[in-house]
Amino acid sequence: MLERITVLTIFPEIIESYISKSIPKQAQLKGLIEIKVINIRSHPQEQIDDYAYGGGGMVLKVEPIVRALRENNLLNEHIILMTPAGIRLNQERAKAITTIAKHIVLICGHYEGIDARINKYIKEEISIGDYVLSSGELASLVLLDSIIRLIPNVINKDSLISESFNDYLLDYPVYTRPQNFEGDLVPDIYLSGDHKAIEKYRLEMRKKITEEKRPDLFKKYLKLK
Repeated sequence: MLERITVLTIFPEIIESYISKSIPKQAQLKGLIEIKVINIRSHPQEQIDDYAYGGGGMVLKVEPIVRALRENNLLNEHIILMTPAGIRLNQERAKAITTIAKHIVLICGHYEGIDARINKYIKEEISIGDYVLSSGELASLVLLDSIIRLIPNVINKDSLISESFNDYLLDYPVYTRPQNFEGDLVPDIYLSGDHKAIEKYRLEMRKKITEEKRPDLFKKYLKLK
């Protein structure tokens, strides 16, 4: 089970800002996960990027990244590179990552990417979608959030069971006060106090919404039945 996450980045403040709040913060305070952020710019005078051979934009150099891995004894850990060439992240993959190793290392790319010679150190490549980002930190935060909440006792187990994608169904609609907003009413079932009826209604709504909005997921759900 995952116990530690280390993030290598040239913008540590982006990662640190996120992990110091909300669920990641509580997970760390409870001792459920240890998160360490390493600044690739560990040597102030060292150049961390350079022009790409053959033309193009700036590329992160391989030396400072490998040095950071070596200096922190990370070369034998499960090193993940966030890249468009990677396996598409989904809920199943997020769950798998929480059990694949006790310690994972995330490397955040930037600019035009990282010198391809980093690939010999990478154990897994992950993509969060078919679009371009300016910062690998953003992709790493998506991965961080998706896996931290799956660590046992970080979030109530019953809450996880009904979440979107857990069983290929999307989540049910939720409501809070006021009961009447400009004539738009909260469904009566939620006010009935009948918890079994509410649970049944929520399941039916999950099926209905998934079939309408994500028929691809609904087909997977039906195969589970």
